[in-house]
Formats: sequence, structure tokens, C-alpha cells
Amino acid sequence: MKMNDMVIISVDDHISEPPDMFQNHLSGAALESAPKLIQDANGKDLWVYQGLQFPSVGLNAVVGRPFEEYGMEPTSLDQLRDGCYNVHERIKDMDVNGIAASLNFGSVFDFAGGRLHRVPDKDLAKIHISAYNDWHIDEWCGAYPGRFIPCAILPTWDMDATIAELKRVSAKGCHTVSISENPTCQGLPSIHNAYWDPFYAAINELDMTICLHIGGGNPAPHASMETPIEAWISTMPMSIAYAASDWLQLEALHKYPDLRIALSEGSIGWVPYFTERADFSNWRHKAWTNSRFQQMKPSEMFRRHFLNCFIDDAFGLQNIRFIGEDNIAYECDYPHSDTLWPEVPEHLWPTINHLTDAQIDKITHRNAMRWFRFDPFAHFTREELTVGALREKARAEGVDTTPKSSAGERPVDEGDDRPVTSGDIMKMFMRHEDKDRMSRVTTAATADA
Repeated sequence: MKMNDMVIISVDDHISEPPDMFQNHLSGAALESAPKLIQDANGKDLWVYQGLQFPSVGLNAVVGRPFEEYGMEPTSLDQLRDGCYNVHERIKDMDVNGIAASLNFGSVFDFAGGRLHRVPDKDLAKIHISAYNDWHIDEWCGAYPGRFIPCAILPTWDMDATIAELKRVSAKGCHTVSISENPTCQGLPSIHNAYWDPFYAAINELDMTICLHIGGGNPAPHASMETPIEAWISTMPMSIAYAASDWLQLEALHKYPDLRIALSEGSIGWVPYFTERADFSNWRHKAWTNSRFQQMKPSEMFRRHFLNCFIDDAFGLQNIRFIGEDNIAYECDYPHSDTLWPEVPEHLWPTINHLTDAQIDKITHRNAMRWFRFDPFAHFTREELTVGALREKARAEGVDTTPKSSAGERPVDEGDDRPVTSGDIMKMFMRHEDKDRMSRVTTAATADA
């Protein structure tokens, strides 16, 4: 196999949703009360909903910008690459990057709908979750069948509504859902509580996959507000280990041997030590902990139930025998700052070409197809979805990958050459989440409506 022969499915990308996403799925009062994208006095885009405001974070959509302009500032859509919010332009950006298909997480409600747990009217939120899922499944994914893996969010504060939504989106052809890896952060019972039993049963019955995305619940820890931001960014993927350890102890994994869980944006290099440590801890402590692992090892359970997803992890790919060649899938992370767009194949190929063709196929697309019940070859031939074929298509369409410069708010003053810290970033967040501004933003949204 050569680089251009790869078929690459990305199991973790993101959308900066367009302002009209609810127009075709709601009407009347439901549409009037839906989230709205407005601009504040400084020209920054904000989603406003039920008295809350959700800023669009720049580091989540900096693809195509010069590296020196990366930052965490909220931005307006016109500062972003069109593929961040326009599905037709997204397909072009996938083509030029050699990406055959993509699973996309949303932004407006966060990766797992966590922001909706903060709104006062939960019944209204249930209406808007369903409308969001309809837009995501029918308009975004449905615009290009075979190129997107649908992923729904759920009203997990209401288990009856959650089960109903699971059944509804499953009937629409969506077989993947994103939930918080730690629902206690949203004021819900822990994943070990009987509250979740109907959820696990429904996921198993409907043969769906659960995505646990970093940042959907457990915060990525940082040492102090004076810690350089690079330290925080370096450890963010490994924060998924907290979720992995918790979910690995789930009783439902013993009850439902086919339950599938994807650890999204968590990478893979840490997995061999994690599973080794889990086995050691079980061996040394199961005699007194009433552990469910008396015969089966935790590492065996991990391989049975968990998919590990990576962006750039040469070490992990050198050690797949300790992870499992059936338990690894690729992520592009477009349009986040970690994305290697538009050069994914050039970065991926040198780290993976020591493997057999069968192993490469598993890691680049076969595992994604199996774990997410997704078959792009029902719509395209393999030859049409290779890196080479997609890039040839992009060249014919004249896709421009020139960096787009767009100056925005910076975390430190110009000329200040000290390292940007966690505290600098948190201050930026606080400025744009300022409660004193909330009434003004709400007023502006009402006027705009």
C-alpha cells in the first residue's frame, strides 16, 4: 500500500453551527425560542439561549489560520474557514485532506449537550435537542450520504425522554450518541447509579455506540493559573483516562458484552500502561474490594468494549500489540488547533506504514466502520474514497488551502513575550461569560428576533 491508497475515516471532527440550523426543523414559538447566533458590541459571535450566552471559542475553529494567530478568543463566523459551518465547503476540505468520511461533534450545546443542563426550561430544551439532532442527521450528514457518521445528543436529565430520543434517532439511521463521561458534573447520578440502567439497556438493544469526548464532563486538570498553557494542552488527551477507569468498572459491561464505547480525542499511547496498571490493581486488591473482575482481567474487558481514537501518536502506533489492532481509529479533529489539515496523509503515513495493509485498513477505516455501524462503501467504491482520488477531486474543484489571516483578541498584550498561562486563558473565558453582559446580550437577541 502507498499513502494515496489509504481510505481514511476520521471519528472526531467538529462543527461551528450555522445561524439558520433550526429554520427547517421548527416553527412558531419553538423556532422563536430556539438558540440564536448574535454579535455583541465588539463584533464577536455569541449563541444566546434561555438567558445564557455561549461564546464561540477560537481554538475550536482555527483551522487554516497561521499558527501565530492561534488563540482562545471568541470569533465571528466570517473569521473562520467556511468548512467550519458550511457542509458543502466541509466536504471540499475533507477531499483536499484525503478524508473519506467524518464523525462530527457539535459546539453550540458542547460535545455532549452539557450546556443544556444549565438552562431553566428543560422541556423547551428537549424540543431543541430533537431539532438539533434532525438538523445534524438530515441536513449536515444527509447532504452527503456515505461521507458523515451521524452522532446525536440526548436530554439525559430526563431518562424517559432520553430513551425516546434514542429510539427516534436510531430509526433515522443514527447509531452513535455523545454523552458526558462524568454526568455528576451536570448534577446527574453517576454512571454506576441505577438511573442509567434503562440507557444501557436501550443502547444495547438498539446496537448503538457511546462516544465519550474529552471535555464533556471531567475537566482536564492544570496545576495552577500561572502554568504555561502548553502544559495544559499537552495533557488534555490523557484526561480521558479518568473516564476510561470509571467506565471500565461499569456493571453494564458484564451484562452487555457487545456494548461499544469510543474514547474520543483521547489518543492511544497511554493505553498499554493504563491496562497494565488496571490488571495489577485488580490482582493486588480484588480480594478485599468486591471487584467484579474475579475471572476476567480489566485489560480483557477494555479490549472488548473500548475504541481508542488518536490524532497523532507515533508511539501508540509502534505498540498496537499492547492496545489491540481492532481497538484503534483515526481522528482529524478539524477544525480544532490539533488538526493536521490539510496534510493528514503526509503526517499519518510515516507513523503507520510499518504495519501490514490489513492493519492499516483497520486503523484508517475498517474499525470505524465496525464500531460505528457505518458503511461508506454502500455509496462509493473504495477507489473513489482513497486519499489520491479525493485529492484529485479537490484539485479539479480548485480548493484553496491558503492560510486565512484574521487578527483577533490575544491572550497577552503585543510585545509581551512571557509564556501564555492557564490564567490568561481563563480570564478570556470569564470576560466572554460575564454575567453582567448577559442581560444586554439577551436584549440584543430579542431585538434581533
